[in-house]
Amino acid sequence: MSDEEAGKRRRPADDDDSGLGFCGSILVLISIVFTVITFPITIWMCIKVIKEYERVIIFRLGRILKGGAKGPDSFIKVDMRTITFDIPPQEILTKDSVTVNVDGVVYYRVHNATLAVANVTNADSATQLLAQTTLRNVLGTKNLSEILSDREEIARSMQATLDEATDNWGIKVERVEIKDVKLPVQLQRAMAAEAEAAREARAKVIAAEGEMNASKALKEASMVITESPAALQLRYLQTLTTIAAEKNSTIVFPLPINLLQGLLERINNRRGGANVGKTKTRQAATSIESDIHRIWDEAVELK
Repeated sequence: MSDEEAGKRRRPADDDDSGLGFCGSILVLISIVFTVITFPITIWMCIKVIKEYERVIIFRLGRILKGGAKGPDSFIKVDMRTITFDIPPQEILTKDSVTVNVDGVVYYRVHNATLAVANVTNADSATQLLAQTTLRNVLGTKNLSEILSDREEIARSMQATLDEATDNWGIKVERVEIKDVKLPVQLQRAMAAEAEAAREARAKVIAAEGEMNASKALKEASMVITESPAALQLRYLQTLTTIAAEKNSTIVFPLPINLLQGLLERINNRRGGANVGKTKTRQAATSIESDIHRIWDEAVELK
């Protein structure tokens, strides 16, 4: 919507006036005469330079004038650039009864200079106050978890609400962002403790799953080693290579028991043979002793 169309919507009677009226014509004539008489001086007072990003609303006899300046007119300059406004921290009570401090930033610009001058006393101040109120109203309907996780959705909702409310003021709200959400210290500690407990629980579950997978792998490895005894020897050699690579001064090398089976069998056989010899010697000694007792008994009877 252009400035002229906005002026038509607000000033339907002005468009019907084709002239300036009697008083307006007299004032224009007097201003022209005064300018001609004091030309060397007033020429510098009659020229006003407006920057490219500015627009001028011209008033004549207190009424908005279409077109350029034609007489004793007053004007108001309006900056059309985007304005950044920091929303001060607002203490807000959320839907779940948690008190938080939230601040944000609003980007807006004037898209209709006529409405920004004619419809509101101070468009910038009105927009800033409305932004603070909108922030409190929107966040008051949200839970703490929604405020922390759905910032983009909240920003879009605030932008739509502000843009609709400031349309009659000639203001276009381009963007709204929530900068920071400050929580009470006690609530921060409680949330930190909860998060730490959740992380520890997940760590224990992951460790238990790892141990279960490791036990399954060890079971499968033991089955493979059982089928092939040479695999165990290869494993011993691999372990020895790993230990030796670390430049250790002492190496403990496990010796399989099955390698000593032959030696153990020989030792047992020797022990068995020695036991048999001892048994025979004892038996012979016992028989000789019995013979000696028998001969002694016979000699006594003969006497």
